[in-house]
Amino acid sequence: MSLAEFTDQWLSAIAPQISEGSGWLTDLRQGAVEQFATLGLPHARLENWKYTDVKALAKRQFSLPNGQADAVTLIKESSLGLDGIRLVFVDGIFSEQASTLNSLPQGVQVLPLAKNANAAKPLLGQVAAANFSGFTALNLAGWQDGVLIDLAANARLEQPVYLQFVATEQENPVLVQPRILIKAGTYAEATVVEHYAGADDAASLTNAVTEVELADGANITHYKLQQESSKQYHIASMHVQQQRDSRFTSHNVCLGGKLARQDIQVELNGEGAEVNLNGLYLGNARQHLDNHTLVNHNAPHTNSHEDYKGILNDRSRGVFNGRAVVHKNAQKIEAHQSNANLLLSDKAEIDTKPELEIYADDVKCSHGSTTGQLDENALFALRSRGLGEEMARGLLTLAFANEVIDRIEIPAVHDRIEDAVAGRLPEKFNLKGLV
Repeated sequence: MSLAEFTDQWLSAIAPQISEGSGWLTDLRQGAVEQFATLGLPHARLENWKYTDVKALAKRQFSLPNGQADAVTLIKESSLGLDGIRLVFVDGIFSEQASTLNSLPQGVQVLPLAKNANAAKPLLGQVAAANFSGFTALNLAGWQDGVLIDLAANARLEQPVYLQFVATEQENPVLVQPRILIKAGTYAEATVVEHYAGADDAASLTNAVTEVELADGANITHYKLQQESSKQYHIASMHVQQQRDSRFTSHNVCLGGKLARQDIQVELNGEGAEVNLNGLYLGNARQHLDNHTLVNHNAPHTNSHEDYKGILNDRSRGVFNGRAVVHKNAQKIEAHQSNANLLLSDKAEIDTKPELEIYADDVKCSHGSTTGQLDENALFALRSRGLGEEMARGLLTLAFANEVIDRIEIPAVHDRIEDAVAGRLPEKFNLKGLV
């Protein structure tokens, strides 16, 4: 059976969701259904999906979550422990009991989406085009819940908005489709943390879409930590529109999932707009981790900086495609990107493709990719100081990852990622035990 022939099966799974909502929302969902029916699921003949085969995923039967499972322990154990605004979603459904939504400053709205869809009408589907991929269309057709973060002009959040998504073990695999909408008014500032975790035997599919709109001078910092189980699938896309002098910073860390893919597309539409994309992916066993980024320089005097690092062990496979496009008349821009990969096994694999596409002549652009193993000279230097080989290898690998991790400014997020990376290395060690 071809991927296109699975379309009806997937639409059947989300049928109860398609009819939910008011007239405008039903129309929006129905339009996305038609888009999905046209696109189908991505296949290897598409350039952007040539290294990520979703046939095995397409053949699986998913259903919608059947109510909130008991996840008290999972929520507690996976929590980053951040103070302030916190929204918890269990199998994609908002849990009011586990969430904290008080003490919002004036000019800030943070709303669970299912109960506040009308408030999201001006933004929903406006940044992320339904035809971006079949998965994006599927999300618009059948999203179950999510969050709207709306910042008025000059509004500022001192503490991060923490979005915690947990997946429980279900009798049958479930399809979880969160929608996250972030709208920042002129000179507004906020930090958002997206965190995904799953029970050891959770086998769901997370299909997430995040839309971000930044007005003039707005500043948004976004963290995404994906720690789902080794049996889960994770497909996500983030779509960002930036206006004059706005700044968007993304820290994207992918540690979990059987197959995980993250797409990030940024449109720099106003002079002075800047985007910084930092990423880290760590694969073990037979994990498949795919990261695609696209930055469109649509205006002059815009800047983009990208640094992604991958660590791959066993038979894991990584994919990185970073693309920056400098459009006509987008003069005096800077676009820099780098992808470095560390292979810890001779059976691990990386497909990397940094790209620059330039249609202007007064620009500063660079891109590069490196793939290799641990430096033997550095390894010898550590061993000559009394460290065992396993510990030396572990510390060098962690140092490689820390070039990205150390840019993370929230201590709880930084420490969780550093500890998780250390614990997933072949030479597993407890950082606290070294102090």
